[in-house]
Amino acid sequence: MEVVLLHGLLLLLPLALLLYCCSATVQYFCKVAFFNCWIVTLATLLSPLAAFRGRSVENMKLLRAALLPLKHIYGIKMQVRGSEHLNIKEPFVMVCNHQASLDLLGMVEVIPERCVPMAKKELLYLGTVGWACWLSGIIFIDRRRRAEAIEVISRTARTMLRDNLRILIFPEGTRNQQRSMLPFKRGAFHLAVQAQVPIFPMVISPYWDFFSSKEKRFTSGTCSIQILPRVETQGLTPKDVPQLAERVWQAMADVLAQMAAALYSAKQREDASPLAHH
Repeated sequence: MEVVLLHGLLLLLPLALLLYCCSATVQYFCKVAFFNCWIVTLATLLSPLAAFRGRSVENMKLLRAALLPLKHIYGIKMQVRGSEHLNIKEPFVMVCNHQASLDLLGMVEVIPERCVPMAKKELLYLGTVGWACWLSGIIFIDRRRRAEAIEVISRTARTMLRDNLRILIFPEGTRNQQRSMLPFKRGAFHLAVQAQVPIFPMVISPYWDFFSSKEKRFTSGTCSIQILPRVETQGLTPKDVPQLAERVWQAMADVLAQMAAALYSAKQREDASPLAHH
């Protein structure tokens, strides 16, 4: 029986390779599956090591080291501009647009020391991945329970100042691959105002030239990341939060639109090239 199964697998292997080489959809599902398997496997392997230190922001270094190789595996080139804005020693809040799981690659490319994301509470229950995230100091929030979410924000504001923490938040609240950003939820801005710390907007360029979950496409490509100058919150109060959130959204939307226009122009030039017709 074992011999029959082995022969069957050996016969299926060339077919699987042929499908992978000829079908963009098969490539997409294989690459997404590998991405998820990589995260689960590394979380499982690194969690015991992180557990020796206990729950600590220092464990983010392990999480970052686990994710950094993926950009090379997938052939994704990272171009970062404005990282000099983050060269400060004080706490701050980073806000970033949210498109797909690939945002993790952009996140680990730029996050500074003592920076942890704020994530939805459901992530905590994803087995060893949730355990690894908890050990790394990631802050979990249940957006469906308003009173609990407000308490988490207040507690985080105090922790930021006490422990000199930086917090990364995706204020859209969910993945969004449309051409414009979703309206921002205000938790990140309440946090920055409560702690009286600056906000650093971070914009990741659209992935549509190499990744699309809708079109089931996942190839190699270039990802641009722009860190915008700091937005001050000193002297602001909770009543200023709506205007603050709108101002940051507009600044990020303008940069995202510029990135999209640049991608469109590059695509037009590529299609117009004589080499594109051969």
